Amino acid sequence: MSEHSLWESLKTIAAESADRIMDISHYIFTHPELGEKEYESCHYLTKVLREAGFSVTCPYGTMETAFRAELRRGEGATIAFLAEYDALPGYGEEKRPAHACGHNWVAAVSVGAALLLSRVEGWKGTVVVLGTPAEETVGGKVILAKNGAFLGIDAAFEMHLNKCNSLRPHAIAIDSWEFSFRGKASHAAAAPERGINALDAVNLTFAGISALRQQLKPDVRIHGIVTDGGAAVNVIPESAACRFYVRSEKREYLNEVSRRVIDCARGAALMTGAELVVRQFENSYDDLEPNAVLMERMAVHLERAGFGEVETAKQEPGSTDLGTVSHLVPVFYGYAGVGDGCTDCHEADFIPLADSPQAAEQAVRCALAMACGAAELLTNRKLLSEVKAAFLGGTSQQVCKAPAASRR
Repeated sequence: MSEHSLWESLKTIAAESADRIMDISHYIFTHPELGEKEYESCHYLTKVLREAGFSVTCPYGTMETAFRAELRRGEGATIAFLAEYDALPGYGEEKRPAHACGHNWVAAVSVGAALLLSRVEGWKGTVVVLGTPAEETVGGKVILAKNGAFLGIDAAFEMHLNKCNSLRPHAIAIDSWEFSFRGKASHAAAAPERGINALDAVNLTFAGISALRQQLKPDVRIHGIVTDGGAAVNVIPESAACRFYVRSEKREYLNEVSRRVIDCARGAALMTGAELVVRQFENSYDDLEPNAVLMERMAVHLERAGFGEVETAKQEPGSTDLGTVSHLVPVFYGYAGVGDGCTDCHEADFIPLADSPQAAEQAVRCALAMACGAAELLTNRKLLSEVKAAFLGGTSQQVCKAPAASRR
């Protein structure tokens, strides 16, 4: 089948499948679940894929709400669509979870693209849908990568809702550090000299990091909270703790910054006499390295699908576990705009946008474009070779090369 014929077939099938894709997005939206607890979403998505002829493994790897769905048609490339479906805490009514980041839409686009390919002939190889839980917390893709989920995958596709259409995603590397200090309790008025103030160690850690910022490159972001500050005002705090996200454009420099942040906590422990325990409370993510050839080809397919005007400016930085994946396999990642161009993900006003008619229409367009991008790789060996040649990460890279947590 020629490229034009394949495109026309997928375009027709997308029109026929539009309601199905929209239904997937709406169902996940109305069943919001937190990371690693997405049982209903996982069950629903795997049911849809089984009914379309995919073989499904669920649970997959070491995660109960992860899955792998495959459709094999002879020898050829293996192309993966990555589905996210975890919600955010505290955004819904009575502080319930809600899809303030639009992962209901992400799931619909990735599963939708696979459904479109399942209904068209003319390609050989394997289409995979990877259900990747807990992007908002522990980073399911990082765990799946450690379990070998991306071995043998030739390219991976994902799109995300945002405030504007963009093919210039910007995701920076991140480490997650928790510093727990153990001191000695004592009455703060009667015998302060007998105490060791763990909260002072937390405060000194913040002070040290604030001083450190002056000596760091401008792309670095460090932000933290106090998670334990003592129990009573008149008692020297015996225990105290804080958590920090540390981010930078590139993993190599972030490793250096993380070491210096840890040294701030060690210095605080020395100054107060408190004992320190350092741990990573979430998985580290690497910086995102989207594949240039995939981005170029997807720009063509998105334009054909009626995607609309694309913002050319580099987007504001965030972090995603897809960054780690982009160092293991070639990745396409783009943003689909919804709303008035002002409302960002993770804002309460974004929740209705994630289930809006505008988002639903974008889901159909993006599923069609991703299906076409995958079909190209499944039918064009030369293009697949170009994608692999443009891949900067290389499979020899290790996952999450963060400095080891230390204990003191």
